Amino acid sequence: MASWSEFATDEPRLAAAIRLLLQQYGPGLGYLATVRADGGPRVHPVSPVITDEGLFCFVVDSPKRRDLERDGRYALHSFPPEDSDDEAYVAGRARPVTDQARVDRLAGNLRAAPQVDWRLFEFTVDVAMVARHGSNGATPLANERSERPAVQVWLDPASASASPAPSRRRGRRRAVLEEEPVPTP
Repeated sequence: MASWSEFATDEPRLAAAIRLLLQQYGPGLGYLATVRADGGPRVHPVSPVITDEGLFCFVVDSPKRRDLERDGRYALHSFPPEDSDDEAYVAGRARPVTDQARVDRLAGNLRAAPQVDWRLFEFTVDVAMVARHGSNGATPLANERSERPAVQVWLDPASASASPAPSRRRGRRRAVLEEEPVPTP
């Protein structure tokens, strides 16, 4: 499991693209998928925070917080942009931040409401992806020429979920699928 900072060091362009999609409306906005106690999925809108220290989320007392406390697996997906169907996806494990000085620093810098019962989680990165769908979007009309999306994926090879495949370039901590260019008309 790589920290956001480790991932961003290995793949700065991909990290910047994900950050841009997550923060396209100002504050971070995304859909957080967690694992319910019965093993099923749960999806919530959240405001993820990306700093030089990592990828974080302040989570109020809720089913999603109990999911993360019990089973830290998560997936985070960007809100769709207004002018395209481009998307960002990050998955890994969420861990409560227990260092009170770090919690206080981030809460102060990000103006987290002190009267709210929230807990700060740091999200590690096992998988990161950006898909650019081109001018026709993710679901082009049947009579329009279909374009293939440009997809870039990063898998942390240190993670158990990252399995080697011959089509991947391997780096110090990364495996990146070659980008598929969006054809131009």
